[in-house]
Amino acid sequence: MTMAQKEREIHALIADWTDAVCKGDIQRVLKDRTDDIVMYDVPKPIQSIGIAAYEASWKLFFDHNPPGPDCFSFRDIQIVAGEDVAYAFGLLIIGGGDAQCRLTLGLRRVDGTWKVTHEHHSMPILPG
Repeated sequence: MTMAQKEREIHALIADWTDAVCKGDIQRVLKDRTDDIVMYDVPKPIQSIGIAAYEASWKLFFDHNPPGPDCFSFRDIQIVAGEDVAYAFGLLIIGGGDAQCRLTLGLRRVDGTWKVTHEHHSMPILPG
């Protein structure tokens, strides 16, 4: 498989994930994650380990961000894919522009399918 094919697969995974978030479809939000996913997030808890903790963080997200077409978008995505490991990064827009943060995804190929194993959200802070 070429690098371009791998990048297209990962881009499709990300597009499906962001569509799932915008539709509030928690099962699709979880589907391409590993059971041992580690996520660093902006709101507490800042670290979630495992799929159950990851799911709980999304329930918290949906409590404060109702699903909708502008609820969640990942822009300026850059993808680097090796044989079995990849990463993607870009800007995450929440609520149609109300909140912007950085997002990095770490992926691993499991049984021929890309799965997100690490997710890192961060927001810039103003010094002072």
